[in-house]
Amino acid sequence: MPLDCALPEATWRARLALGFERRGERSVLATREHDGPLVVQKALHPEGPQVCHAIVVHPPAGIAAGDQLVIEVAAHEGAHALITTPGAAKWYRSPGAWARQRVSIVARAQSRVEWLPQETIVFDGARADIQWDARLEGDARLIAWDIVRLGRTACGERFARGELRSTARLWQDGRLAWIERARIGCEALVGRAGAGLRGEPVYATLLCAGAGIGDELLAQCRAVKAAGGEGAVTRLPRVLVARFVGSSTEAVRDYFLRLWSLLRPAAMERDAAAPRIWST
Repeated sequence: MPLDCALPEATWRARLALGFERRGERSVLATREHDGPLVVQKALHPEGPQVCHAIVVHPPAGIAAGDQLVIEVAAHEGAHALITTPGAAKWYRSPGAWARQRVSIVARAQSRVEWLPQETIVFDGARADIQWDARLEGDARLIAWDIVRLGRTACGERFARGELRSTARLWQDGRLAWIERARIGCEALVGRAGAGLRGEPVYATLLCAGAGIGDELLAQCRAVKAAGGEGAVTRLPRVLVARFVGSSTEAVRDYFLRLWSLLRPAAMERDAAAPRIWST
């Protein structure tokens, strides 16, 4: 039997589906379906009624061999949703079976979605398969980031065994606007190559899509320097991509927050106001 078919007896299957709507001047979490240990405890409006914040909670705290998580987000016309998490997602080591997560985001015309989870920590020996898809329609806008730490480096652990497979895709009006696939393991060249991670344990990507990024804003973003690593910003048609590689999740958080403070007023027409959960 293939290793990824040999599921342990105790595994979690979880699905969370969130639907955001605009009602008058208020963005609301109109629908919420969950099956298994994935929940949103309460929709919040710390910035006022126009933006609905949702904190996705995974009570088991870690993702183990054989677990399968599905998160579906739909922002309907005119809604503005900010989705984050209360802490890092931890992917535990596996005796053989893969753990999987699928995230699907659909943003209808005139909607705004901010997908800003805290970091993913992939333990040594984990087998993680992560897929992220976002589909934008019309003038919908998106800011999203993904921060990954390979191994619990704070306690001296390196990602020496196991494998991480990830796929991220962005669609605009049915056309593929951006895609990235990665396969990182102890034998993978990308982890050591100069054009890859250069042996660093932390890498991250930020996307800003659907909003026109002018030359002045692009220059401002490129002027932001990343401490504790290296950052870079690229402008594609209707998509801005920022990258980070380094040794510190604190450094990439600081780098992305400074980029977000520049991009959010332009893309979302809102000043950057960090969710309080990030400070707890």
